[in-house]
Amino acid sequence: MPNSHELVQLITPNGERVEHPEFSQLVADVTPDALRSLYEDLVVVRRIDAEATALQRQGELGLWVPLRGQEAAQIGSARALDDQDFVFASYREHGVGYCRGVDPTQMLRYWRGSTHSGWNPFEHRMTTPQIIVGSQALHATGYALGLTFDGDDSAVITYFGDGASSQGDISEAFGFASSFRVPVVFFCQNNQWAISEPVSLQSNVTIAQRGSGYGIPSIRVDGNDVLAVLAVTRHALARAKEGSGPTLIEAFTYRMGPHTTSDDPTRYRPSALDDEWKAKDPIDRVRALLEREGLIDDDFLAKVKRRADSTAVDLRRGCLETVEPLPMTMFDDVYAEPHPLIDEERSAYADYLASLEGQH
Repeated sequence: MPNSHELVQLITPNGERVEHPEFSQLVADVTPDALRSLYEDLVVVRRIDAEATALQRQGELGLWVPLRGQEAAQIGSARALDDQDFVFASYREHGVGYCRGVDPTQMLRYWRGSTHSGWNPFEHRMTTPQIIVGSQALHATGYALGLTFDGDDSAVITYFGDGASSQGDISEAFGFASSFRVPVVFFCQNNQWAISEPVSLQSNVTIAQRGSGYGIPSIRVDGNDVLAVLAVTRHALARAKEGSGPTLIEAFTYRMGPHTTSDDPTRYRPSALDDEWKAKDPIDRVRALLEREGLIDDDFLAKVKRRADSTAVDLRRGCLETVEPLPMTMFDDVYAEPHPLIDEERSAYADYLASLEGQH
């Protein structure tokens, strides 16, 4: 296990491989086809994000939470998961959802206000967006404890940002997970900006170093390096499944766009910083590696573009063709079983709607 100061990296920003004594071997099975597939994932997920942002700007979504710049952190970690592992997400993990087989249109329905959630968490082994910052870490820890009680050999991963790391829920989850040695991976996407506050105002040490206070082994990884993220997440999941307890991963990355589509990052973030991180773009990095190793040509790039464009077309069509729910359906699926409070609220709302009939 590297110390929590070291930044694990397997691909430099200009596409050169870096050998690591511990982690290189964990991605030795990534064949040329698998590397090309990772590149395609990165491109398609960025295209989904761009299309969703455009839909919000055009008034078709109430809000969108962009992930541009964080694709490698999400794709690398999600591709390390087994089918039975469970994801507890925050609200920015569209790339993870894509890797878990979630229809991108289902991702939009939540932000369009057309559904309570968006998809069946048990079908994809992934929760729907969590708006209450940091609370998903507690949910993940409790679920992981349940796996331990059940003798289940799968693992849990939960995602949160650098801003969420300042929430009490994260600290409580760390303490509980460490004490009970539950099989959970805490994955922090440190994109360096908690809305308008830089991470330097939240902590005088790296986020990875915080794990040591709870007895949790921690890894700091280049979050723009998809292979490095894949390797360290595989390592953390293996620890969880062998009964060694939780691991904290800090993926050091950068939010290239706004916090949400209601945010203007130019008001608090210098443009020079954006330019610096554009040179570390996670997609350009893998493309440079593919070029160095002779694994890319015009036919492949055209194929990837067609896949990205067709996904965006389907996403837009699915969004615009969404059948908006009738008012009374807001009470459906709140609880798994009938509940007297919901019945009371349903009746009261029906009376209210009836009182509006005939009014202009």
